[in-house]
Order: sequence, then C-alpha cells, then structure tokens
Amino acid sequence: MKLREIKEILNADVIVGEDKLDIEVKTAFGADLMSDVLAFAKAGSVLLTGLTNTQVVRIANVLDIAAIILVRGKKPPAEAIALAKDVHIPILTTKYILFETAGRLYAKGIVGCLEKVEAGSERI
Repeated sequence: MKLREIKEILNADVIVGEDKLDIEVKTAFGADLMSDVLAFAKAGSVLLTGLTNTQVVRIANVLDIAAIILVRGKKPPAEAIALAKDVHIPILTTKYILFETAGRLYAKGIVGCLEKVEAGSERI
C-alpha cells in the first residue's frame, strides 16, 4: 500500500514528506517506548507513535523506517521537523488513537512487523 493511501485511511495531515507519498509500505509497528521500536520494528515499516521528539526521528532513521505517523493529533516540535526533512523521513499526523490507527491499517492489509515475541524475548 502506498503512503498516500495510508494518509487517506487515517485522514492524516502531512507534516514532512509530501513528495514521499508514493512509498510502498506493507508493515507497521506501534509503540511509545523507543526501546521496543529498536527491538522489534523492521525497515520499511511505518512507525505509529505519540512521541514527537527528535529521538523518534533519529531512531526511525537508524532503522530505515518508511514514515512516522503521529497519533492523537500530536504535532512535532520544529527541531523534529527539521531533522525529518534532513533525513528524508515523512511525518504524518492523525487524530485517531494508536489502537484505532493500527486497527484501520490492519483492516486494509497492513500487517505488524511481528505477530508475537518469541520465548525469552519478553520485556519486563
């Protein structure tokens, strides 16, 4: 599915990356805990999160995340926007909560980066 379609499904606004809406996406990962994102998100996925700081953009860049989708109507600060522009990572924002955002994408064929954690990889 193209990022453009995700934008429509989520009634999202594009903060950064209007020129990147033809990126193809098949998977998503949702979390506000960046250690979970580092452990479980996959390259090419969209990241669903309520965090708006520059650290989210840095982690997305390291993991080669296709786009960041901010939930709950969150807006990133100017520093995060500037960094996202510099590293060419689209940022979209939707008013849906994380659960609803994930559900809407799943219903349209986007799957998670993983279905469940393997034995021994649980977080405390």
